[in-house]
Amino acid sequence: MDIFISGSLAYDRIMDFPGHFADHILPDKIHVLNVCFNINGLVEKFGGTAGNIAYTLAALGESPYIVATSGKDFDRYEQWLNQNRLPTGWIKRIPDVLTAGAYITTDLDDNQITAFNPGAMAFEADLPPLNSGSSNAVVFIGPGNKTDMMSFADKARQAGVAFFFDPGQSLNIWTRDEIRQAVSGALCFTSNDYELSLFLQIAKWSLNDLYDQVEVVITTRGPEGVVLDLKGEKTLVPAVSVKNVLDPTGAGDAFRGGLLKGHALRMPWDVCCQMGVVAASHAVEHYGTQEHLLDWNAFCSRYEENFGPILC
Repeated sequence: MDIFISGSLAYDRIMDFPGHFADHILPDKIHVLNVCFNINGLVEKFGGTAGNIAYTLAALGESPYIVATSGKDFDRYEQWLNQNRLPTGWIKRIPDVLTAGAYITTDLDDNQITAFNPGAMAFEADLPPLNSGSSNAVVFIGPGNKTDMMSFADKARQAGVAFFFDPGQSLNIWTRDEIRQAVSGALCFTSNDYELSLFLQIAKWSLNDLYDQVEVVITTRGPEGVVLDLKGEKTLVPAVSVKNVLDPTGAGDAFRGGLLKGHALRMPWDVCCQMGVVAASHAVEHYGTQEHLLDWNAFCSRYEENFGPILC
């Protein structure tokens, strides 16, 4: 199956502050905030929704196409994608602009202050052609350039190609009419529980309204697991327990990679979700969103330990 993943590519620059933000922010001076945090160091990781999902899919034997933009500093990220056998033909390089970057500072309470520079993501990508009526292709539309998200959804609808829509952290940039139009006709709407509530508020829809527009609603709930919602028939797929949760940051994107792998294998939706939570369990055991060393055998072994023999 041809899998196209539209979304962000970014460098995550992660910093640790060996203290507590609250000790350095004066509540009565919040209107003139001027603070500086001395960090222990900076670690750069490869990130962005599209890159993270594609990484997990590649580890599970797929070769998805990333549809995104990158900047003049993309060379080392591109080498990483090549190393993981990921095609880069639909990644558009924007000259004289930096690749998107997230600058994340975390304190001892796991509070985070993040600055995000969209960089090349502010520019539209080149969207690949879709064969009309193809049942051997799927499009995943994740948070990224809003014009790309709308255009790719429209292109998939016109071609009759199934697409997943996941607005993620892009929700603050949408109007009611835009978000309604973008999600209309999606095979699956994915989000976390907070994003689902915010989406319904922005769209001014009820869940029943969303059921009228998409076939499946899948909502991640962190350590509780995932809710599979088939037009009101809800099933909780529990998270997979791991001994050492090192970094939950990439769990959501890893889940989406496992979910899409299940869809590519034409699994039932509950199995797709189970595959998603298994992939997520591997991600949280490592620091960073593209650090989990995963192969199909290890994946199947953990799946069988939690859900029984995999159906493939």
